[in-house]
Amino acid sequence: LKLEMPTINLDGEATVLAAVPEVVQSLKNCAVTWQKSISRVLEEQLEKVPRGNGPLAEIDLWREKNATLSALTEQIKLPEMQKVLKILQEAESEFTGDLQIVLSDLKKHHMEAQDNVKFLSTLERYLKSLSVGTGADVIWNTIPSLLNALRMVWIMSRHYNKDERMVPLLERISWEISARVRRVVDLQTLFREDIAAAKIKVTEAKTTLEQWKKCYFTTCIQVEESGSEQYWKFDVKRLFEKTDYMASICQELHDIFQVVTEELYNMFIPELTTVTENPKAIDRLRREVNTIISPMEDLTFDPFLMENASDWALVMEEFREDVTVEIVKQIFVQNLKDPPLYKNHPPVAGAISWSRSLLRRIQHTIIRFQEVEELLATERGKEVKKMYLQVAKKMKEYEDHKYSQWRERTEHMLPLLLKDTLLAVSSATDEPVTTKKSICFTLNFSPEIQEIIIETKYMEQLGLPVPEMARFVALQEDKYVRYTSKLKAMLDRYHKLMEMVNEAETKLLDDYVKELWRILKAGHKRLTWMAVGIGEFIVQCTQTIGKFELLVHQIHNISEEISSKLRSIESTNLFKFPHSKNGDKLPGAKEFFDYIKCEQVKDVEHMVRKYSAIPQLLIEVERRVANTNSGKSPKLASYYAYWEHRIYQVLTQLIVKNLQTFNATVLANVPLLQIEAVISVPEVTLQPNASEIEKMTVQAIQDCVEVTKRFIRWMHGTCIECPPQHVKVDEVVTFSFYSDVSQSPLITEQAVLITQNVHKLLASLNKYLNQWKRYDLVWKSDKGAALDRLAAEKPACVIFDEHLQFYMKVAQEVTQWTLIKDEQFIRLHLAPLASAVQENAQSWVMSLGKLLNELAREELFRLQDEIQVGVLSL
Repeated sequence: LKLEMPTINLDGEATVLAAVPEVVQSLKNCAVTWQKSISRVLEEQLEKVPRGNGPLAEIDLWREKNATLSALTEQIKLPEMQKVLKILQEAESEFTGDLQIVLSDLKKHHMEAQDNVKFLSTLERYLKSLSVGTGADVIWNTIPSLLNALRMVWIMSRHYNKDERMVPLLERISWEISARVRRVVDLQTLFREDIAAAKIKVTEAKTTLEQWKKCYFTTCIQVEESGSEQYWKFDVKRLFEKTDYMASICQELHDIFQVVTEELYNMFIPELTTVTENPKAIDRLRREVNTIISPMEDLTFDPFLMENASDWALVMEEFREDVTVEIVKQIFVQNLKDPPLYKNHPPVAGAISWSRSLLRRIQHTIIRFQEVEELLATERGKEVKKMYLQVAKKMKEYEDHKYSQWRERTEHMLPLLLKDTLLAVSSATDEPVTTKKSICFTLNFSPEIQEIIIETKYMEQLGLPVPEMARFVALQEDKYVRYTSKLKAMLDRYHKLMEMVNEAETKLLDDYVKELWRILKAGHKRLTWMAVGIGEFIVQCTQTIGKFELLVHQIHNISEEISSKLRSIESTNLFKFPHSKNGDKLPGAKEFFDYIKCEQVKDVEHMVRKYSAIPQLLIEVERRVANTNSGKSPKLASYYAYWEHRIYQVLTQLIVKNLQTFNATVLANVPLLQIEAVISVPEVTLQPNASEIEKMTVQAIQDCVEVTKRFIRWMHGTCIECPPQHVKVDEVVTFSFYSDVSQSPLITEQAVLITQNVHKLLASLNKYLNQWKRYDLVWKSDKGAALDRLAAEKPACVIFDEHLQFYMKVAQEVTQWTLIKDEQFIRLHLAPLASAVQENAQSWVMSLGKLLNELAREELFRLQDEIQVGVLSL
């Protein structure tokens, strides 16, 4: 729109022109035209609405308004326009006020349009992505950003911070999202696509619709938390009623594909492929599945429109009924041979219950079909009804066949099963040999009886007649449960008890085992499950086992006491070493081995006392088993032998362990005794020497082994110690465990190992002493003869100086040697050797000095005589 300018000449001052009536009138006429034109434009702009339902149409509308109003505003700002307005204002025209009102409206609406374009432009890229963006992820990322931008518009804009502006914009965004979902989820093509891809489409569509609502409410919270005075409290139904409905349609479409893929295709077609080679059956099932979903492809209405909700509900109802009948039919055919059972249901009654439950499901379907006449009247409805009748007939035939088979078998088998004896035995002979394996009993109650009882109960619950004997047995279920429970507990107690008894105790208690077998034999040979004396039999067995159990526990208590004494004997330390605190002098070799021997004697006394108490404990066993206390009962002969062998094992282990400990002590780098290095002319040697130490070691080993001489053997077939035997008048022989224990290869091996290790250690110490042989001239040389030779030779002083320097150096060097050498369990003291070498060297120095002094005096006296002779001759 272009505003027309006046044709008169407006040159000159405004105040001058305002005084010219012809000018004022002309300008007034022009202003009237402007007022009418601007008012008309404003009315047209206010009446304009967006061309389209989407949010971009609203942005386009405000851009158009802004362009139109900007053009008018720019014309008003022209100098010519401004001069006209100024002249009219100077002329004080009454029309000027009306024109100013229109111009003020123009300015207001122009500023609004400018503001709205500025803020709506910040939304444009998000709205374009929403409209034409590709991929669900683009939409999911766009919605949160769009709502965040809307929140900023609400906070900062002067016009889009009111419900009447923001709500319509949100409605348009909601419409855009809905339109996009309609474009993606096109039912005309959706059911012709790959099922997996179609399922992804509807899932993404549903997620988009839900995210729109979720992000909206998140933004509501953010607006409140931002401190804005105006909250988002819009009409939620107005914004989300349609999108929520569309989301529910998407969920139902997803359910359709889920049923088709998981419950029809995936459940039945792979099964048919593996169990049948008839491809026609598979193709037929596929055709049936396709028939079920075909109505979805030919819809004559848009399911996403709320006004079509009732039509869509009918389509879904028909689909569900079709699927239910088809699934039930396939489940029945697929599981005929091995039907899934309810918890605790027996096989036959459970199979009948399963078949009836499937029948009830499709009965419910047909009833719903009948309630909706439109469904039953369709061709598909008639097909469903026909399929129902076929399946129902097969289910009835299946139930009748299962029931008749069970009844015939029950009437034949139940009498035979009730004639079984209470117990079965694993032994092939009637009389048991006294070993644990030959007296193993098992409960002989067939699981089939329990199954018949359960089947009978469930058959009656199903309203089916049962055989009289089966009903009688079912009524006695509590009694059978009580009997089997008590018999099982009794047998468990019996077997547990027999597992506790070792071979020696089995022989000891042979009479008691045979008596127990005699009582249990009645349950194995005579009593059946129809007998009346089962309760009394259980009581008698339980009492007998209780008495036997008490006796076994008493014997085990005594055995444990004996074992405790043997463990104490076996753990005795026969090589106790003298203790030395830090800095204390270690004992010498003889003192060390004497200490071991002394402690050994004390410990052996304690061991012998424990050993001597064992026969009295065995006599206590004899009193309880054989009712005698002689210590020589024939019934306990093998039991005495068992414990005597245990004692032999303990003593052997005692000696072996102690020798092993002693050997470990020899090898450990912890000194326990000390010896000295001394000069025994002409050699450097140990004191005591190696031979003496080795003898002490061998004696210590022998003392350890001879400990077993204190343990006297028992007379044959008794637990009474053998008295000393007088072989000759002056010779007494005592039978002890020594003769057997000492011959053990393990003990011999350890003894040899110890002596070898001690020998190696002493050889190593002697080798170490060889270093002192460098000084052997100090003690090996014959000092008197050497000094006489020097006195006769009368060597020069330098010769004496060499000898003196050598011996003084030796005396000095030995003070630098380490005087303690620790190797394994021996500490070697070198101080006596060093002292002897130093004393000998110093003795040489003194003797050489004395000789040198004597020779020097002789030479001085000789020189003095020569000087006197010369003086006299002068």
